Formats: sequence, structure tokens, C-alpha cells
Amino acid sequence: MGTAALIVSGGVLISRVLGQLREVIFAGLLGASASTDEYVAAFRIPDFLNYLLAGGFLSITFIPILSRYLADDDEEGGWEALSAIIRPVAIAIVGLVAIGWVAAPHVVELVFPSFSPEQIDNTIRFTRIILPAQVFFVLGALFSAVQYTKGVFTIPTLAPIIYNLGIIIGGVAFAIRSDEPSAEGFIWGALIGAFIGNFALQWWGAHRLGMRLTMRLPWRQPVLREYLLIAFPLMIGQSIVILDETFMTVFGQFVDEGAATELNYARRTMLVPVGVIAQAAGVAAYPFLARLFAEGRIFEMKNTVDKAMRYVIILSMAATALVAAMTVPIVRALFERGEFTEQSTLGTAEALFFYAFAVPVWGGLQLLNRAFYARREMWTPVVIGTAATIAAIPLYVILQNTFGLRGVALASTIALSIYTGILASVWYGDGDGPGRAALLASQVGRAIPLAILAGFAAFGVTYGIGKVVDFSALGSLVTTLVSVMSVLLGTVVFVGVAVLLGAFLHDWLMSRYQRPSAEEVPDPKAPVDKAPVDKAPVDD
Repeated sequence: MGTAALIVSGGVLISRVLGQLREVIFAGLLGASASTDEYVAAFRIPDFLNYLLAGGFLSITFIPILSRYLADDDEEGGWEALSAIIRPVAIAIVGLVAIGWVAAPHVVELVFPSFSPEQIDNTIRFTRIILPAQVFFVLGALFSAVQYTKGVFTIPTLAPIIYNLGIIIGGVAFAIRSDEPSAEGFIWGALIGAFIGNFALQWWGAHRLGMRLTMRLPWRQPVLREYLLIAFPLMIGQSIVILDETFMTVFGQFVDEGAATELNYARRTMLVPVGVIAQAAGVAAYPFLARLFAEGRIFEMKNTVDKAMRYVIILSMAATALVAAMTVPIVRALFERGEFTEQSTLGTAEALFFYAFAVPVWGGLQLLNRAFYARREMWTPVVIGTAATIAAIPLYVILQNTFGLRGVALASTIALSIYTGILASVWYGDGDGPGRAALLASQVGRAIPLAILAGFAAFGVTYGIGKVVDFSALGSLVTTLVSVMSVLLGTVVFVGVAVLLGAFLHDWLMSRYQRPSAEEVPDPKAPVDKAPVDKAPVDD
């Protein structure tokens, strides 16, 4: 599992770097404006259709089914199960895309009432361009599930990399060809990237592992009913995890022009450490958890979850402290050039500060959700997540009205924290759960002081640089270089302080609670001097 996690983490890291490069290019060409808000809004309807079919969970849904067939040494039955499932899924997603195409004008006008007529027209056109990509995402997810279940992670990790490359190439090529940057080029690039990376490559990856599809099966198959029972909760339960990005766009539009784009930049920046740490661990762990459950090895499954949770949360807390300490230089290094102004930097940095505290929350959530899914308890996360979503709506309204852009980011973090906290209490609520949870909390708690103190040290460094350097007087290239150096220096200070403090606390605790030295412990093989024992006379 560790090897798989490293492979996925490396792929996610490359994907996130490309994703940030995509945002950098996008921000440099288009800034944060009404045009970029159209781009962000264009993905809402396609994403929602994907959610309706549980497209984001198709791998999660199918892996337990195929794992059972492989555990029973019935690979041929697994391919028949895949064939029985993929046929109705393909028909359903094509039908939803057609409905979305027709309904796009009405939905865009309803969801984005603050948009101008020109913005609405552009959003409708962009939405219709990107809609077919959902077919590639949904079918490609099933092909990826085949590879995950077989223990192959490399090719599936290439999907987001190629997708991001497609967006970048599409946006730059369109700008060169038309001599005027437009969000439309990025939209076309997303469609092409989805076809190549998420569909065609994943089909090839599954095919080389022996996947065989047949369309001659009867329509009524028992495995299809099993799949629907697993997937149905995910189809109807639109939890806060799924709708978080939609809430960001919907409530961000009421703050100010460009606010939705600034929130989008901040959220995507926050998701970089989430992807590298938590997503990689969750994706790598899930097939193993499903296999352990299918084989009845429940104790090993629980231990695997606990170990993954410990590493993910501790690393996520370090990421939170580091990102929260350096929001302005991070945003400035990534985005402040071209049409992306200093004002946009400050707005994005404010949102990023509050989003940063959601990194450990996302980390725990990625693993807890998959732990429940591996046990085929789909309804538990869905019911809790749906309740959290309903509770989040007034929270978003109140905080957005009170704090504006910062309130939207804060509402996201609070809502996700509530969801994760309740989910954790259920997971650790029975049997030996409380004891395991207490042990996990004590292990995680030791890292909190280190993260806080190291975060303040990194903040002090970057804040001092910001006070000395007048960025408004610098050109964009020099601003970027100085900001990058500031982030690197802050990171070095953060790591140095954390390591030194950790070593100091370790030595202090060992000296206070150390065991007796070798000289103090008697050698069991050494001769023992016995004192003479007075023998009392025996009375006859």
C-alpha cells in the first residue's frame, strides 16, 4: 500500500503542479474578472450531472464488486459484471448530457441571477462545449477501477496530468491563434484532455490487464442490482464535499465581481496539499481496504485505517500551518502578473487563509469515507453528508453576508469540519473504537505545538520580507522571483524549527521518562549473593 501511495502521490503532485501552472496561465491571461467567472460557472451543470450518476464515485462503487470476484478467483465473472454495469451507465450519462444541453439556458439564468446577459450567453456556450466530457469521465472511471483493483496505479494517475495539459495547451493555443485570450480555449482544452487522459488511455490500461467487454449479456443481471444498491446512496446524497465548489461559485457571485474566481484560485491552491497527502493515501488505501473486508480481515482493516489517518492528519496539519503562514507570498508567487492585480492577490490570500484550515479536515474525510465504502456502508456518509449540506446553506448565507469573501471560505471549512467530526464519531463509536480514537488523538496532538510554533516562525520571515520590500515598485518578473524566494525561505525556516523543536521535545521526554540504563538493570545470569538463613530448630 505504501508503494501505491507513493505512485499516486507522485502523480497527484505532478497533476497539482500542472493545475497550478494552469491557474497561473489562466490568471495571467484573464485575471479575475467577469470573464473568468463565466469559466468557473460553466463547469457547474456538467459537474452536477456527473454527481447525479455518482461519476466521481464509480471507482469506489465498482472496486468492492470486482474485488469480491477476484477474491473468489473468478476473473471471468468480474468482466461480465463490468459489461453488465457499463452498458446502462453509458446510456444514462449520454442521456443526462443531452438533457443538460437543452436545459443549460434555463439553469444558468436560475443559478446565476447576478450575471449580465452577455455573461449568461457565454456561460451557456461554455457549458455546452464541456458537457460531453462527462461521458469520458464516467466511463473512464470504470476503466480506472479495473486497474486499481488489479493493483495498477500508474496509468490512472496519468489521467489528471493529461487533463491539465489539455487545458493549458488549449488556452495558450487559442490565445496565439486569435491574438486575444479567451476562456473558450481553456474549455476546448478540457474537453480534449478528458477524452485522451480520462477515457482513451484508461480503456487501454484496463484492456492490457485482460479486460473483456461483451454486449451480449441479458439486460437483467443480478450484479447490476447490486451495483445500483451501492451507487444509489451516492447518486442522491449530494454531500457538502460534492457541493462545496458549487456553493463557492453561487455565494461568491454575491460578494463582488471576480470574487468567485478569487475563491476558486484559493480553493485550488489549498487542494494541492490535500491531493498530494490525503487523496494519494485514500486512493491507494481503498482497494486494499476493500480486499481486506472481502476476505473478512476486519482487524487488519481497522489498523490500516488508523495508521493512514495518523500520517495523513499529521502531515496535513503541517501543511495547514505552512500555507496559513504564507498566504500572501504564495498567491503572489503563483498568480500576481498580467491581469491579476495586487488587489486580487489580497482577496485570494484572505480566502486561502481560511481554506488552509480545511486541509486536515479533507485529509481525515478522504480516508473515513473510503473506510465506510470499503465496508459497503454507503448510506452512513451520505446521510451525514446530506444533513451537513442542509445545515451549511444558512451558514454560507450568514457568513457571506457578514464577512464577504472570507465568510464563504470560512463557511466551507466549518461545514466540512462538522461533517468529518460526526463521521469520525460514528467510525470510532463502537467496540474498540474509543480506545483507538484516543490513541490516534494523542499521537496527532503531539504534532500540534510543533506546527503552530513553526508556522509563526515562517510567518515572521515572510512578513519581515514583505515589510522591507516594496512590491508595488517592482516589475512582475522581479515580484515573482522575490515571492518565490520568500516562500522557499519560509518553508526552510518552518522545517528547521519543526525538526529542532521535535528533537528537543523528544530528548526532554526521554530524559524525564527514560528507562533504567543497562548498568542499573541487574544481569539475570550474574551470580546472586544469598544472605545466610538462620534455621530454627525443628521440634520433634
